[in-house]
Amino acid sequence: MSIEVGSKVQGKVTGITNFGAFVELPNGKTGLVHISEVADHYVKDINELLKVGDTVEVKVMNVGNDGKIGLSIRKAKPESERPQRPERPYRPRGGNRGGNDHGRGGKENFEQKMARFLKDSEDRLSTLKRATESKRGGRGARRG
Repeated sequence: MSIEVGSKVQGKVTGITNFGAFVELPNGKTGLVHISEVADHYVKDINELLKVGDTVEVKVMNVGNDGKIGLSIRKAKPESERPQRPERPYRPRGGNRGGNDHGRGGKENFEQKMARFLKDSEDRLSTLKRATESKRGGRGARRG
């Protein structure tokens, strides 16, 4: 019996580490169930869920060129047994989440945004220039 990605098989837990469990498959090969693939919830200590010698149903997730087999216990469960995550509303990441009016009472057009950007940029550059000149000794004669 060959191990194919996507197939579900019974296996026996042969070893437990802090990052997962090794499971012996029917063909004599051993695969790894990563700790994140043991249960649908956060698992701090895998020993609370699995013991050496337990028989578990696993789903083959991947088979590497080097012979390593990635397994999942949680994906081997039927869809009906898995807890469903609640739908979360779409929220764009970053930026101003309340719109882009920047407290000015309405939405800015492109020209207003560019004007504000240029003003902010010039202010920052002048502040940086003042700080740099004071470290070099002011506006005196340059060497060279």
